[in-house]
Amino acid sequence: MQSYKISEKLEEVSPSSYKGLGYQFVTVLCGEEWKEHRADFDMGIEWEFSTRHINSTRAEVNYDSITGKFLILDRNKVSNPPKQFAFSLDEKGIIFIDDEGLAGEIVRTIATSKKLVNPCLERFLYDFLEQIIIDDANMLNRYDRRLDAIEKAIFEEERENVLQQISEIRSDLRDLKLHYSELADVCQEFEENENHFFKEENERYFHLVSRRIQSLYERVAALMEYTAQLRELNQTRTDEKQNRNLAILTVISSIFMPLTLIVGWYGMNFRYMPEFEYRWAYPILIMICILIVIFSIWIFKKKKLL
Repeated sequence: MQSYKISEKLEEVSPSSYKGLGYQFVTVLCGEEWKEHRADFDMGIEWEFSTRHINSTRAEVNYDSITGKFLILDRNKVSNPPKQFAFSLDEKGIIFIDDEGLAGEIVRTIATSKKLVNPCLERFLYDFLEQIIIDDANMLNRYDRRLDAIEKAIFEEERENVLQQISEIRSDLRDLKLHYSELADVCQEFEENENHFFKEENERYFHLVSRRIQSLYERVAALMEYTAQLRELNQTRTDEKQNRNLAILTVISSIFMPLTLIVGWYGMNFRYMPEFEYRWAYPILIMICILIVIFSIWIFKKKKLL
């Protein structure tokens, strides 16, 4: 169990009881520790916390507390299993129930790197939510560069596994879009302050982090639109290549069509064909065929079909 006093910096403390403290606190404990020490906290929580089977990020306003869950995506590889933890808070402080260590890691980062100008629970929650999305702008930049590389590959006719890459990126972006939407909902619940746990002048912290999450959400939506455009571009380039191949086959067929007519004409084997007896008939026919091919190629080049 880790407990901190919210002051200019988070100060690690070890109170014997959390009832009647003269300061706001942050506590991180595992599920077993929660079962053992839940009576030490005066939050009126009537339901059992479980960090298992968390399938979304959300906050619920109860009569005398706000409870909820966080499902945090792996920023290095979004398709990896997400980390999860639960929380409960009121005006006295916040408890994180975390069996995987992520919440504790974030709190330790804040404790060692943040100095609060306005020490309060609201500012801590602002820093906590900021730590969740701290490097997300760079992450989205990496997706942007990957999509630019895919677009370049499409134009350079290097389209091997392009659709698979686009599909994987789109799947990641879809998960991120849902994640940001849920984080924004949590911020909204805090900002609405239905139970008046937060000071009115401090509600701006939730508004600030909500705006940043909304900005990330909009960037993800734009990247998803980009993936749809790349799919269409890839299909268009594939269709263009097929059309070029069909055009070439059509031109070749058109060039040799007159020759096919000549072959068919002289394959009729009529008895009285004077050309059969003429000495120069064969060379002349060869020259006629060559001229037909040259003339056809000239016509198609003039029409810019070759």
